[in-house]
Amino acid sequence: MNMKYIFSGIVLAVFSACNPVMKLSQAEPQKNQLINGEIAQKKELVSVITPYKKELENKMNQKISHTEVELNRKGDNSSLGQLLADFVLEGANEWGAKNNIPAVDAAILNVGGIRNDISKGDILLRNIFEVMPFENQLVIVKMKGEDIQGVFDYYEKQKRNNPVAGFTIVVENGKLKQGLINGEKPKAGQYYYIATSDYLAYGGDYMKFFLKGEQLILTEMTLRDLFIEKFKQNPEIKIKQEQRLQFIGNNQ
Repeated sequence: MNMKYIFSGIVLAVFSACNPVMKLSQAEPQKNQLINGEIAQKKELVSVITPYKKELENKMNQKISHTEVELNRKGDNSSLGQLLADFVLEGANEWGAKNNIPAVDAAILNVGGIRNDISKGDILLRNIFEVMPFENQLVIVKMKGEDIQGVFDYYEKQKRNNPVAGFTIVVENGKLKQGLINGEKPKAGQYYYIATSDYLAYGGDYMKFFLKGEQLILTEMTLRDLFIEKFKQNPEIKIKQEQRLQFIGNNQ
């Protein structure tokens, strides 16, 4: 007799003895229903939903700003990436001033978290939801000067165009050539405050350097709400294109 079948029978017997028997009260074949536009809408449900739908559409189509150029995520110093990083730095400083937090020195975002570009013309509320559909929170990480080197090491290794504000990072032929915060080399023994998202602060996108932070300060403000507020404060967007990230050479 085949030993494989004997063993299988023993296993089944053991599990049958150890597990309660589950009985089906009813089992009948059902026809799958394809969900598409052919399904008749229930008038009662439509009548309830329609006013809320129109209200939401009107709200989402509200103009909150304007841009004369496309704001996109392309390149090492993308127009949208730098703009949002600046907004994060500004917003963190404004929040910090109201909550007895020292001046925030810099900001870091990840380009993967910026989910859409913004076309030239009017900027609508819906555009910000398309750019930032996540509920990521604005946080501030307190870091020692000697640990800021981890930021530069990250960009040296990863060579990603994750937007920054307050940093200048130059990588040439695969090696870090320059790493500055607020135009200076970070000083050992000095504390720096970096604004970012909670996702990145917990080491997301390989940003493990944040895990060395001395303190994580939660603002309880989503990045999306901050961006909406900032676009409203700036009815005409002005782009400040800077070479904050530079990856030079063939070893990229």
